Amino acid sequence: MSIVTEEAGKKALCARLARVEGQLRGLQKLIQAEAESEQVAQQMTAARKALDKAFFAMVATLIADGKAGADDVADILVRFA
Repeated sequence: MSIVTEEAGKKALCARLARVEGQLRGLQKLIQAEAESEQVAQQMTAARKALDKAFFAMVATLIADGKAGADDVADILVRFA
Protein backbone atom coordinates (compact mmCIF):
# COMPACT_ATOMS: atom_id res chain seq x y z
CA MET A 1 0.00 0.00 0.00
CA SER A 2 1.18 3.52 -0.75
CA ILE A 3 2.08 6.11 1.86
CA VAL A 4 2.24 9.89 1.90
CA THR A 5 5.92 10.71 1.51
CA GLU A 6 5.87 14.26 0.13
CA GLU A 7 6.82 16.63 2.96
CA ALA A 8 4.22 19.33 2.23
CA GLY A 9 1.49 16.68 2.00
CA LYS A 10 2.49 15.18 5.34
CA LYS A 11 2.62 18.60 6.97
CA ALA A 12 -0.83 19.57 5.66
CA LEU A 13 -2.32 16.24 6.71
CA CYS A 14 -0.85 16.48 10.20
CA ALA A 15 -2.11 20.07 10.54
CA ARG A 16 -5.60 18.96 9.55
CA LEU A 17 -5.48 16.13 12.09
CA ALA A 18 -4.27 18.53 14.79
CA ARG A 19 -7.41 20.61 14.16
CA VAL A 20 -9.53 17.46 14.48
CA GLU A 21 -7.73 16.68 17.73
CA GLY A 22 -8.66 20.16 19.00
CA GLN A 23 -12.28 19.57 18.04
CA LEU A 24 -12.28 16.30 19.98
CA ARG A 25 -10.82 17.99 23.05
CA GLY A 26 -13.52 20.64 22.82
CA LEU A 27 -16.11 17.90 22.52
CA GLN A 28 -14.82 16.23 25.66
CA LYS A 29 -15.11 19.55 27.50
CA LEU A 30 -18.69 19.94 26.33
CA ILE A 31 -19.54 16.50 27.68
CA GLN A 32 -17.81 17.21 30.99
CA ALA A 33 -19.71 20.50 31.22
CA GLU A 34 -22.97 18.62 30.62
CA ALA A 35 -23.81 20.59 27.48
CA GLU A 36 -27.07 19.97 25.66
CA SER A 37 -27.16 16.74 23.65
CA GLU A 38 -27.92 18.64 20.45
CA GLN A 39 -24.79 20.76 20.85
CA VAL A 40 -22.69 17.65 21.55
CA ALA A 41 -24.17 15.88 18.53
CA GLN A 42 -23.48 18.92 16.33
CA GLN A 43 -19.83 18.98 17.40
CA MET A 44 -19.50 15.22 16.91
CA THR A 45 -20.81 15.64 13.38
CA ALA A 46 -18.33 18.44 12.70
CA ALA A 47 -15.43 16.34 14.01
CA ARG A 48 -16.49 13.34 11.95
CA LYS A 49 -16.72 15.46 8.80
CA ALA A 50 -13.32 17.00 9.51
CA LEU A 51 -11.81 13.53 9.86
CA ASP A 52 -13.48 12.48 6.61
CA LYS A 53 -11.92 15.52 4.90
CA ALA A 54 -8.52 14.47 6.25
CA PHE A 55 -9.03 11.00 4.79
CA PHE A 56 -9.93 12.36 1.36
CA ALA A 57 -7.04 14.84 1.52
CA MET A 58 -4.71 11.89 2.15
CA VAL A 59 -6.15 10.02 -0.85
CA ALA A 60 -5.82 13.13 -3.01
CA THR A 61 -2.18 13.49 -1.94
CA LEU A 62 -1.49 9.88 -2.92
CA ILE A 63 -3.02 10.52 -6.32
CA ALA A 64 -1.23 13.84 -6.85
CA ASP A 65 2.12 12.36 -5.83
CA GLY A 66 1.61 9.48 -8.24
CA LYS A 67 2.26 7.10 -5.36
CA ALA A 68 -0.93 5.12 -5.83
CA GLY A 69 -2.32 3.60 -8.98
CA ALA A 70 -5.99 3.60 -9.86
CA ASP A 71 -6.46 0.10 -8.42
CA ASP A 72 -4.79 1.10 -5.14
CA VAL A 73 -6.97 4.21 -4.81
CA ALA A 74 -10.11 2.25 -5.62
CA ASP A 75 -9.17 -0.37 -3.02
CA ILE A 76 -8.59 2.29 -0.36
CA LEU A 77 -11.90 3.99 -1.13
CA VAL A 78 -13.88 0.74 -1.15
CA ARG A 79 -12.35 -0.49 2.07
CA PHE A 80 -12.31 2.71 4.11
CA ALA A 81 -14.57 5.42 2.67
